[in-house]
Amino acid sequence: MATGDPQLASSAGAAAKVLVVDDQRNMRATTAIVLRDAGYTVAEAEDGAAAVQCVARELFDVVLTDVRMGAVDGMEVLRATLEAAPTTQVIVMTAYGTIESAVEAIRRGAYDYIAKPFKEDELLLRVAKAVEKRRLVREVSLLRSDFQARYGLDHIVGRSASLRELLDRVVRVAPSDATVLVSGESGTGKELIARALHAASRRSDKPFIPVNCAAITETLLESELFGHARGAFTGATRARRGLFEEASGGTLFVDEIGDTTPGSQAKLLRAIQEGEIRRVGESLPVKVNVRVIAATNQNLKVAVSEKRFREDLFYRLNVVPLRVPPLRERREDVPFLAQHFLERYAKRSGERKTLSPAALQKLFEHPWPGNVRELENMIEQAAALAPQAVLSEADIRFEVAAPRGAGAVQTLAEAVDAAERHAIEVALASCGGEHARAARELAVSSTTLWRKMKRLGLGGRDSEPE
Repeated sequence: MATGDPQLASSAGAAAKVLVVDDQRNMRATTAIVLRDAGYTVAEAEDGAAAVQCVARELFDVVLTDVRMGAVDGMEVLRATLEAAPTTQVIVMTAYGTIESAVEAIRRGAYDYIAKPFKEDELLLRVAKAVEKRRLVREVSLLRSDFQARYGLDHIVGRSASLRELLDRVVRVAPSDATVLVSGESGTGKELIARALHAASRRSDKPFIPVNCAAITETLLESELFGHARGAFTGATRARRGLFEEASGGTLFVDEIGDTTPGSQAKLLRAIQEGEIRRVGESLPVKVNVRVIAATNQNLKVAVSEKRFREDLFYRLNVVPLRVPPLRERREDVPFLAQHFLERYAKRSGERKTLSPAALQKLFEHPWPGNVRELENMIEQAAALAPQAVLSEADIRFEVAAPRGAGAVQTLAEAVDAAERHAIEVALASCGGEHARAARELAVSSTTLWRKMKRLGLGGRDSEPE
C-alpha cells in the first residue's frame, strides 16, 4: 500500500484510512465492510503481528484493534501504533468489556474503546470522532510548528491542558471570518494568539495589521484606523489610507480595545457591522473586507455595566471569545518556557546556560504577575549576568518593591519608573552594555535611552551619545 498522510475530508470519514485488526475472520470482514460502505479506506490485519508490520510501514488515521488475540495482543498493537505515529487514534475492541481493560487501554494512550457486539451506528460514530480528533491534533501540531518557524511564537511553548485547549479553539475558529475577542492579562501573549488565528485562516496570504489603541489619542486613532483626507486636520498635508484599508483582505488586530473612547467605539462598530468606513474629513463611505480580532486586558462586561464600553460593540466583538490563561494557571509550562528562552539566548550569545533544580523550583513557585513576558525578561537577565553555566537559585532575582510602610501604595509615576528601570537593565545586560544595541532592542533612540538612564540614575554624561 502507498504510504503518506491521508487527505481528510469534512464528511464522516471520506478518504480517511482505518486499519481493522482482529484474529476472528468473520468479525474483521464484517467490520471492514461497514467502514468501506461509509466511505473509509480500510486495510485489514489478521493478527497483532501483522498489524505491527502495517503501522510500521503505513500511516493510518484510526487503528481499530481487538484486545484479546494471540502472542501479540491489542495492547502491543496500541504501543506500536503510537510509537510509529503518535497522532493516529486507536480504538480497542473487546468482547471482554470490563472497565479494567478499557481503563488500561485509555491509560496507555487509546482514544476510545468499544465492546463487542456493537451496532453499526455506534461503530461509525466512534470512528468518525476518532478521525476528527486526529485532524485536530495534527492541525494543532502543524499550527504550532508553523507559527514557531514563521513568527517565533515563544509564548505558545508549553504542554498544559489549558494551553492545549486554547490552541484547539484557535484551530477550530481560524478558518472562519468570525470576529474574535482575545482576553487576558498583560504579558500572556494575546497578539501571538491573534497572529496564530490569522496564519491558520484563509486570509493568511493577506496583511496582518496590528494597532494598539492605548498608545494613540482619540483623534489620531481615528485617523490611523480610517485614514484621512488632505487638510482634514492640522498637519494632514496629504490624503492617507487607514489601517482598515491597509489590511484589506486580511486581519486587523485591534489591541487594548477597552481603552477606546465612546466616539471611536461607535465608528469601530459601524466598520465591523457595515463593512465600510469613512475617512476623517470625507463623507463618502469606503467598503472594506477585513477580519477584526480585538484584544483586551480588561473585563469588558464590567466596562459595559459601568457604561465605559458600548454593549452593542462588545457583543459584535465577542462572537468567539478566547481567554489566554495567565502563567500562574499553567505553572507546568514554566520549565518548558524557561528552557526555550535559554536556548534562544544560547543561539544569540553562543553561551549555553542551564537551570539548577533549586532555580527551577524557585521559578515554579513564583506567582508571575507579569506572566510570560516577566519570565522571558528574568531568564534573559539571569543568563546575561551569571558568569557560570548553571544558573543557581541566587541568580533568579524578582523585582520586589521597597517597603513603604503599612498601607502605603506605589504611585503611578513610581511604577512606571520601576518598569522602565527594569527594562533598561535587562536590555543592557543582554546586549553586553552596548547602548546602541540596547536602544534598538527597546525601540527607542540612543538619545532617549541616555535621557531615561540619567533620570533613573543608571548613567551619566559619559553615556551621552554623540
